[in-house]
Amino acid sequence: MKVRLLLTLTGLAIGFAVPVLAFNFSGNVKALDEFNALGMKEDEASNENDAGALAALFTEDAVLVAPDGIFYGRQAIEKRYADVFQKWHNINHFTQADQLNAIGRKPWSVGEWWNILQSQTGPRFVSGYWSAIYVRESDGWKMRMLTVSEHPQPAR
Repeated sequence: MKVRLLLTLTGLAIGFAVPVLAFNFSGNVKALDEFNALGMKEDEASNENDAGALAALFTEDAVLVAPDGIFYGRQAIEKRYADVFQKWHNINHFTQADQLNAIGRKPWSVGEWWNILQSQTGPRFVSGYWSAIYVRESDGWKMRMLTVSEHPQPAR
């Protein structure tokens, strides 16, 4: 169970580097590039096991919903990722955005994630789904809410 909890952190790396199937954000094509950049920052921070850089991509009042709990605020989110990185190190994190859309000017997205994690007992493959809601702040797009899930591990 602990492993499952810890592994879900990888769901935060929401990558938009792949083509998005749906995008309707008031005709602002530049916004798609900004979301791609946000996704690349998340992937980089995740692969570098950098909890501070990951937390910086969230708003101060953000919420992270994960199988191991609900984490309120950027500081709690950073602590969660720091704790996870103490036990598991991302080797190769990859995400795919299946849809990026907006309700009015409130963007949201959904997708899948895959990761190979390294622990003292060896590498482990994990994967799951994610969804996110974003807000615009002075320095760019931030996540207001991120929800991650993990596919069940096959029986050994």
